[in-house]
Amino acid sequence: MRTVTLNNGVEMPLLGFGVYQIPAEDTERAVSEALAAGYRLLDTAAAYGNEEAVGRAIGSSGIPRDDLFVTTKLWVQDAPAQDNTHRAFETSLAKLGLDHLDLYLMHQPFGDVYGQWRAMEDIHRERRARAIGVANFYPDRLVDLIVNNEITPQVNQIETHPFFQRAAYQDLMREHGVRIQSWGGFAEGRNDLFGNPLLAGIGEEYGKSVAQVVLRWLTQRGVVAIPKSVRAERMAENIDVFDFRLTDEQMARIATLDTGGSLFFDHHDPEIVTWLAKRRLDA
Repeated sequence: MRTVTLNNGVEMPLLGFGVYQIPAEDTERAVSEALAAGYRLLDTAAAYGNEEAVGRAIGSSGIPRDDLFVTTKLWVQDAPAQDNTHRAFETSLAKLGLDHLDLYLMHQPFGDVYGQWRAMEDIHRERRARAIGVANFYPDRLVDLIVNNEITPQVNQIETHPFFQRAAYQDLMREHGVRIQSWGGFAEGRNDLFGNPLLAGIGEEYGKSVAQVVLRWLTQRGVVAIPKSVRAERMAENIDVFDFRLTDEQMARIATLDTGGSLFFDHHDPEIVTWLAKRRLDA
């Protein structure tokens, strides 16, 4: 597996396995099959409700802990956010059955972001999380967080796929030393991604599927990808993307698919902000 180096020197796999929207009862099997297929980066979140299942799969895998890169995410915390972030972190660790994380992300740019980030900085200094970062931060919020805090996020996990490519934002993050990570890399099949004639045509040239072309396009840009699947054959297919390389001309053609906007929701929409910011977890 190829890796990228984060701004604190930590090595992160370029391709991993995500478990968003996998029901808790299916997660342990899916993660076990993903590990058997060769994935070593696992991405979950407190909000997904399946951390315990991920932890069981890790525990039964027999894979040395140092060979894995485990990510989970902090949900919006009530005041005092700094104290509650420490509590939420311990809860996630206990559910995962781990003594440290490789990456801890702030899931949403809402609530007392600075109180939450200060606690995450403490966790990082204590080496209980090898890297810390954010998710769903737009450029203004990310730069403000960087300017007003000591530790620059190592990662920003954002919606990134052929229809919302984030190229200019990736350049900005690169200037600040923040690694871009994709969620929704397949756009959940929207805009008929898997039937897209441009992507399918490129795939035919290499004997690859549309999914493999998309993952190669992401990773070739240096975007960390975390595709999800509950089918072992798809997991094996998705990780088999490093034996070909897209040409500059093919990359330029894929760039024409960019719509410049989200296919899911806008973090600047007051209704979306209200829903996300007010949501609380039972844990």
